Amino acid sequence: MKILCIDGGGIRGVFAVSILKALEEELKQPAGDYFDIIAGTSTGSIIASSLVMKKDMSEVLKGYESFGKKIFVKQAKVGLFKSVYSDKYMRRFFRKAFGETELSDIKKPLLIPAVDVTHGKPFVHRSNYGSPGNDSLSMKLWDAVLSSCSAPVYFPPNNISNSYLSIDGGLWANNPSLVCITEAMHHFRMELQNIKILSLGTGLQKIDFTIDHDKYWGVKHWLPFQLPSMKVTPKLLDLALHLSSESVTYHCKHLLGENYLRINEELGEEMPFDEIKFVEELIILGEKVYKDRREEIKKFLLS
Repeated sequence: MKILCIDGGGIRGVFAVSILKALEEELKQPAGDYFDIIAGTSTGSIIASSLVMKKDMSEVLKGYESFGKKIFVKQAKVGLFKSVYSDKYMRRFFRKAFGETELSDIKKPLLIPAVDVTHGKPFVHRSNYGSPGNDSLSMKLWDAVLSSCSAPVYFPPNNISNSYLSIDGGLWANNPSLVCITEAMHHFRMELQNIKILSLGTGLQKIDFTIDHDKYWGVKHWLPFQLPSMKVTPKLLDLALHLSSESVTYHCKHLLGENYLRINEELGEEMPFDEIKFVEELIILGEKVYKDRREEIKKFLLS
């Protein structure tokens, strides 16, 4: 069983899209066709859903470039009294991309981790492949994606039919690989040795927490804001997402060995998930990573 897992990471998702675009251009086939299960968290859920819907990755990349400029426009000076960004354009982007498609319409296994913050529980939106206890099939695909992308502080929680509030799945499964291993073993009755995962990250960044003589750290250290723009830098959330992804990567490498191929790359600097100025740089990096590891990726997919 071959599985594709895509990390969360906001606008840095263009790194993963760039890799998949290069793969499609070389193999002349939709990238999603090579996998039995596709999973994505937060920005990864956008890409995973696009793959399941057989959208061309070059078009997905254009969507990131055009809508990113509208989505990450702050509505509050500091974000203390309301979310930093409105979800208006993000909601519009997803509705345009996925239309009225419901999870019940999708037969290929698709997993989208989110958080039911009302009840304090992790949650996985699943497509219609017969998983027991799947009570979200009537949900629109765009609504499930919005749930997984609603990063706390930066976007408001997504209200799910007035039943519960949902936020970013990256808080517990930014790298959804362990979610997929569990699903493959529990639902599909697969043995570990028969599970192969291609895991795409969104770049490894060095988050700068310089030693400070002020030992009483507060909001200004964890969520610093820049003057005069008063733009909040999501250091704490970026750190949490990074740690979530890398811890899962460590465990999956030990569980699957050579059957776990992780594609990620050092960014060399801080690239906050909401900073659109890095888009072109991330696209070029994704292209370079694919070029450097293309034979490894192709062997993994085609063997």
